[in-house]
Amino acid sequence: MLSPQEDQEAKRFDQPAPDKGALYVYRTGWMASARAIDVAIVGGATAELATNTYLRLEGPPGSVEIDCKIGDKTDAGQVQITDGQTRYVEVSVKIGLWTPGCQVTEVSPDQGQAAVLASRRVAVQ
Repeated sequence: MLSPQEDQEAKRFDQPAPDKGALYVYRTGWMASARAIDVAIVGGATAELATNTYLRLEGPPGSVEIDCKIGDKTDAGQVQITDGQTRYVEVSVKIGLWTPGCQVTEVSPDQGQAAVLASRRVAVQ
């Protein structure tokens, strides 16, 4: 986890610099809460999202691929971020026949901000 100050800074939802975009990736809910979901932003950052945690990244605008993995099950999603724009993505547990999997879904700013406000920020590797 990051410091409470870093968590609160991200919860201000400041607009990124004009030549950058921001991405929040979060996980809510209690389904399979004992297992973290591994999240990777293709070409860079990785993190483990436990229940009610999130990450914030800033970077150049363009297409961003978000991969998730829980056990041997994977999923991926892609969002397009433009200059000064912020996007929100939920990573959730999906019930499988024998083992849980994960799912990547882009959500509205209202839904994403509400989830982030109820979560804790994690460090990105």
